[in-house]
Amino acid sequence: MLEIVLHESLLQHLDRDSDETLVRQIYRACSRLILEGSLPAGTKLPASRALARDMQVSRNTILNAYEQLHAEGYVVTHTGSGTYVSNLAPSLSRGLKPPPMPIASPTESNISGRGRRLLGNTFAAKRQWGPFVPGVPDVTLFPSKVWMRLQRRYWNTLPPSLLTYAHGAGYYPLRRAVSEHLRVVRAVVCEPEQVIITSGIHQSISVLTHLLSDVGDRVWMENPGYWGASSMLRAGGLQLEPVEVTVEGMSPSAEQLQQPPQLIFVTPSHQYPLGHVMSLPQRLMLLEYAQRHQCWIIEDDYDSEFRFDGRPIPSLQGLDQYGRVLYLGTFSKTLFPGMRLAYMVVPKALTDWVARALSELYREGRLLEQATLTDFIAEGYYAQHIRKTKTVYARRQSILREALSHHFGRDWPMSNHEAGLHLVLHLPAYVNDVALANAAQAQGIWVRPLSSYYVADAKPGLLFGYASVSDEQILPSLQRLLPLIDRALATA
Repeated sequence: MLEIVLHESLLQHLDRDSDETLVRQIYRACSRLILEGSLPAGTKLPASRALARDMQVSRNTILNAYEQLHAEGYVVTHTGSGTYVSNLAPSLSRGLKPPPMPIASPTESNISGRGRRLLGNTFAAKRQWGPFVPGVPDVTLFPSKVWMRLQRRYWNTLPPSLLTYAHGAGYYPLRRAVSEHLRVVRAVVCEPEQVIITSGIHQSISVLTHLLSDVGDRVWMENPGYWGASSMLRAGGLQLEPVEVTVEGMSPSAEQLQQPPQLIFVTPSHQYPLGHVMSLPQRLMLLEYAQRHQCWIIEDDYDSEFRFDGRPIPSLQGLDQYGRVLYLGTFSKTLFPGMRLAYMVVPKALTDWVARALSELYREGRLLEQATLTDFIAEGYYAQHIRKTKTVYARRQSILREALSHHFGRDWPMSNHEAGLHLVLHLPAYVNDVALANAAQAQGIWVRPLSSYYVADAKPGLLFGYASVSDEQILPSLQRLLPLIDRALATA
């Protein structure tokens, strides 16, 4: 009787015109019957010769299917006796029924509370290139031929050590090159041993969150602030405390100062997204406060290379006399985001712990890219690329700012012009900037709503990324957007 079940199933499902091999089809039909209990443990399968004749296939086809079933533990073979369904296979006689078919699709109730909090605040854009995506460099300016030539050196005589996992803090020559660059350009006080290579700012925040805080701890977050940092901190189980950003930078209230957090996340050299530079008194206050209350300051220096006017703003880390600042930087903005290489500079007392935590959590790699980047920096190509792109981005910002000022008037509030890859156009309180940004996206214009960067007390505006828009595209793209803004302004 059970042999008839097998024959009928095979005859019903065998498709000789399918791209799937007959061996695989027979194996799949048998394994399904075993899993659902139609062929219980101990059932003897038909002899390969007889089954091949009945199915009109070669005997080798049946033997190969039986061998696969045996290799995966569905059946056992007894010499001289035959092939039987394994006692280890789930069967109806042991009450191990498979789930009912069809299996229901996952719903929101299947997602954890932490997962729902994370997904409820997603802000990563579907589009990562074009007008006016904020925070994205012009990847077409990257000197790919130079990069490939440098990388080819390693492929020609490739040591195995560059193709395996990267344990610890990363490729030491790159750490040394980064430390030398940061000392000169950003006034960061560090040694190569304090530099930790990561796969991005998000990963850096994740490692520090796991290492330096516990679930439920509080973190001061700039309001408005970088959405990616907020997402990572929330995902780590931390409670976000929004702190107002003024022209002086992060400005905690008297009440907030009475309740010290575990972590403080800041972008002092070019506040994201408003563009303010944290004043020196505010920097010193924050450092002294962190020392007094044993807080950790995470300084995200995400686009410090692109300062167009005035002298470079030194890092907060360079003023730190207490070892409380963890400095984050990235190559995503200066080279190209797909590289996925960034770095941390951590206090000496934490270097071994952070490196070990990175290895335990993420088992890093990309050593070949790290070696190539080391040469790219050492041979002067990195500095040359920064000079070139800085000139291009300054020009593009000027074109965009001039066009906005011409349309809205010279007194219309916008973020400062000294640095960065984006500018903010502030809007009246009655404007729904989320709806405006959605309407713009329908036109192929990828501005972002300023209100989405706030944890509390949101204010409307639009973020314009100008780096990834060619000079020729800026005005035509803006002309498609301006009628939408005018319409939103007219709804008052």
